[in-house]
Amino acid sequence: MSLNFPLLLVIAVAVCGALALFDLVFLAPRRRAAIANYHGQVNQPDEAVVERLNKEPLLVEYGKSFFPVLAIVLVLRSFLVEPFQIPSGSMKPTLEVGDFILVNKFAYGIRLPVLDTKVIDVGDPARGDVMVFRYPSDPNINYIKRVVGLAGDHIRYTSDKQLFINDQPVAQQLLGEEPGSLGSVTLYNEKLGEVEHQIRKEMNRYRVEPGKEWVVPQGYYFMMGDNRDNSNDSRYWNDPAIPKALHGMVPDQNIVGKAFAVWMSWPDPKVRNLPNFSRVGLIH
Repeated sequence: MSLNFPLLLVIAVAVCGALALFDLVFLAPRRRAAIANYHGQVNQPDEAVVERLNKEPLLVEYGKSFFPVLAIVLVLRSFLVEPFQIPSGSMKPTLEVGDFILVNKFAYGIRLPVLDTKVIDVGDPARGDVMVFRYPSDPNINYIKRVVGLAGDHIRYTSDKQLFINDQPVAQQLLGEEPGSLGSVTLYNEKLGEVEHQIRKEMNRYRVEPGKEWVVPQGYYFMMGDNRDNSNDSRYWNDPAIPKALHGMVPDQNIVGKAFAVWMSWPDPKVRNLPNFSRVGLIH
């Protein structure tokens, strides 16, 4: 079962906040009254007794201590920036396995935590953006891909690995073979919208059936990985529980945010190596 961290965080904030409020309204006045009563009964108050009378219950003490920290984390994570780690190579060469990235949560609108309901419309995804979203077939899983198709777009990916958008080929410039691949992998410079980025193609892999095409409905997006032959993306999603016209489409309500920076890379923490910062930079 997937861990729903946003829900757990909201519950933790609510519980800690309730404990702090309960103490403020009910327990703290009782402690003050007990101390005042004690002062009225003795000429020379014992500081140890006063301290004991003023002591908060342990559960309340923990709740009040954790509440501000958890509340700040909730606000930052829900509305500003959320960290993610890249688990696969589907976005190579743009993102490598083990990259730690930052995702802008308000770039595409302010959404309520857990409910993911958009309450303030800030902007929409643009072609070429690298976007984190919840996988349509299992919203508990986060995916990261590049926005290729917007509402109304006609997408076609041919057997020779050429991407067409609205019957126009997307410009690609051959950069050369990937180092160490012995010519089996080539790198290209591609331009989607205003974004220039690199993509990776494997010469001997063919996954998309020839002539397959898609039309992006209103309120949906067509996503592809930069590692074109090693990416589980919109070209391959065929969930029978989803209407056929929406196969491969990411609905607006599944958007998490825009990936904008790599801040650390740690490919395999289990191995005795240290995280490195050689890949730190903005994501294009």
